[in-house]
Amino acid sequence: MSRDQGLHRIVIVGGGAGGLELATRLGDRLGRRRRAAVTLIDRSRTHVWKPLLHKVAAGTMDPGDHELNYFAQAHWHGFRYQQGEMIGLDHAARRVRLAPVVDAEGVAVVPARAVPYDTLVVAIGSQTNDFGTPGAAAHSISLDSAEQAARFHARLLNSCLKADLEPVPPSPGALGIVIIGAGATGVELSAELHKVVRELVAYGLDRIDPERDLRITIVEAAPRILPALPDRLAAATLRLLTKLHVEVLTGERVVEVGAGGVRTASGRFVPAAIVVWAAGVKAPDFLRELDGLETNRQNQLLVTATLESTRDPAIFALGDCAACAWTGKGGNVPPRAQAAHQQASHLARQLPRRLAGQSPRPWRYRDFGSLVSLGRYSTVGSLMDSITRGSLMIEGYFARLMYLSLYKMHELALHGPAKVLLDTLVRMITRRTEPQVKLH
Repeated sequence: MSRDQGLHRIVIVGGGAGGLELATRLGDRLGRRRRAAVTLIDRSRTHVWKPLLHKVAAGTMDPGDHELNYFAQAHWHGFRYQQGEMIGLDHAARRVRLAPVVDAEGVAVVPARAVPYDTLVVAIGSQTNDFGTPGAAAHSISLDSAEQAARFHARLLNSCLKADLEPVPPSPGALGIVIIGAGATGVELSAELHKVVRELVAYGLDRIDPERDLRITIVEAAPRILPALPDRLAAATLRLLTKLHVEVLTGERVVEVGAGGVRTASGRFVPAAIVVWAAGVKAPDFLRELDGLETNRQNQLLVTATLESTRDPAIFALGDCAACAWTGKGGNVPPRAQAAHQQASHLARQLPRRLAGQSPRPWRYRDFGSLVSLGRYSTVGSLMDSITRGSLMIEGYFARLMYLSLYKMHELALHGPAKVLLDTLVRMITRRTEPQVKLH
């Protein structure tokens, strides 16, 4: 007989920022005390905070130093972890359907199966939306996972090695990088790449002249960059990108991605060795047909103010895959890490109430603003001011500290202050004895 026999089964699908924080808190509060059986399901075995993936892609952060193993976290915090990818739902039987787990050789390690639940929390996040643009899937890379970020970094290193061995100067476009989308990910990645290529030159690829050979282009369909930030900060960021020789093309919609670059609706062709798609997000497509649950055009599950799905109070959704109305603002809560963090904290308090027979209380989003890091060059952002009910625009060192604090808040939710302090000290020490950029 299972040791969880007779316990209320809480299944959380998705080990991103929100799902992992929720599993950790519920495991500590309910799982350890045998008040519920808490299970986390994710298709990967390790977790890397998604806002850091642009640094993994550029090579300024080694994912091995920051990734968290789900099996270990489950062992430490009183929940169970199962590897698998959700592909469907048996609503009537209350079972989550999972695809087989396949290894790198294509062999099924774990067969397809169904996991029963009493309460289900869907926290599978979002993925890049290429809007069906011809060639995008075949010739561009998204940064939705650590695996994709590592793939980009490998391609960047290979392009630099190839350019270094070509006759001087390298052929046009040999180090051309096109980033589609001028949101936070695209802008942050461009600044990191400006630094990384110069670091690679310092480590021996000295036939490359970054000022001459590196061509970073951001292509944005909207009239300006960073729509989440005020106009003044977006303009300041644009000026900095210009100083870094990053070309920014606004009002240009990409209509085709090819092996050698991208073409826009105006007929312009931008050559590139690497194309990154960082424009638009949507929830995974299978949510559209999730056994009768209500979704919107972005495949997000529609939820009430309590984060319950509109058609089943036993199913909750949080994070990027949830469409939750933004009370007092109109529209839905934006897909940001801070929203997932707040929703996880809320459900960690409300699900125990549900187990006790009480109704969960509604959740209200608190917008703390937006921050964008430009690596070592600058950090900009806006913080919400509770006194004036407006926003405070910040730049420079203070903004950088605020940006770093976001990741520390995530780590604190998962590990507590003692482990976070020790890990931070270890990283500070080892950072001084290692290359400043990942070279493999």
